Amino acid sequence: MSKDYYNILGVSKDASPDELKVAFRKKAHEHHPDKGGDAEKFKEYNEAYQVLGNPEKRKQYDQFGSAFQNGQAGGQNYGGFSGFQNGGGFNMDFEDLSEMFGGFGDIFGFGGSSRGGAKRQSRGRDLELNLNLDFKEAAFGLEKEIKFSKNASCSHCHGHGYEPGAKVETCSDCHGTGKIIRLQRTILGNIQTQSVCPRCEGEGKIYSQNCSKCGGSGVHYEQVKIKVKIPAGVNNGESIRLSGQGEAGLKGSPAGDLYLRIKISVDKKFVRDGYDVKTQEFISVKQAILGDKIEIETINGPIKLKIPEGTQSGTLFKLKEKGIIKLHGRGVGDHYVKVIIKIPSNLSRKQKNILAELDI
Repeated sequence: MSKDYYNILGVSKDASPDELKVAFRKKAHEHHPDKGGDAEKFKEYNEAYQVLGNPEKRKQYDQFGSAFQNGQAGGQNYGGFSGFQNGGGFNMDFEDLSEMFGGFGDIFGFGGSSRGGAKRQSRGRDLELNLNLDFKEAAFGLEKEIKFSKNASCSHCHGHGYEPGAKVETCSDCHGTGKIIRLQRTILGNIQTQSVCPRCEGEGKIYSQNCSKCGGSGVHYEQVKIKVKIPAGVNNGESIRLSGQGEAGLKGSPAGDLYLRIKISVDKKFVRDGYDVKTQEFISVKQAILGDKIEIETINGPIKLKIPEGTQSGTLFKLKEKGIIKLHGRGVGDHYVKVIIKIPSNLSRKQKNILAELDI
């Protein structure tokens, strides 16, 4: 009995190749056996798409119906993998399945991919440390030596994992590939799978003696010292990334990165606001009324500030470009001085009389 492949896929007879593909993918997703779907329906959808998705077969089908396949169904080979041959001509389109199921071909070892085979390099772990700086260290930058403990590349075997002078041979189980390939029969047919070689753990090599210091891992936990250049203008909470200064990877794999999170201690005199610096200065009533010149301490050293006559308490003065250097040379912040008038207490009778006479 002739099968209506268009009806099976739920498309019209004039459906375009793209419409056919979309319809097939939708049906395959819904009925894939690995997702609890109906295997027979899945086979039927695939059979329909194998015909309609092929221009030549579709042309013959439109002319003769599904009977055109009699005598030639089954056994067609796709990339070395035979489909089911139980009369239904069930041959999987692995390219489409790979696209639909997110790297399906990579998992099972077809499609030319090498992923999932030999052991991937195990990159070292990233580390994060707090780096404490005082106010001026962060403002001007410096070179600082830090000490910390981590898994570092073994100095005895230089990260290789085997004892110096040990005999190194190609693994006889995987023949140096680092992977074991097996042929498994599944609902999708005979599928080739590959896994990491358990004997050499994916390295492809066997050593006569593991390193006596690191035990074969290529890394050793120890205290290290490194010099770090802190850029001028770095702020509290910011991070500095040091590439390759994290923990060493196993057996010569790439090292992780080190992140230094900046912690700036509170200063008694200066307050930071971005790249600006803020301070407070106390002046007397006389200085506020008559004006004066006072010495201001900045991060760059002392500077004279003119207090005009009649200055009010809380007045803010700006010292241009006397603040903190901006990162990457984008300029310099400012220094803001807030003056507070200090009201005297315990005045003498004479002082009180003078103020009373002034009538201010």
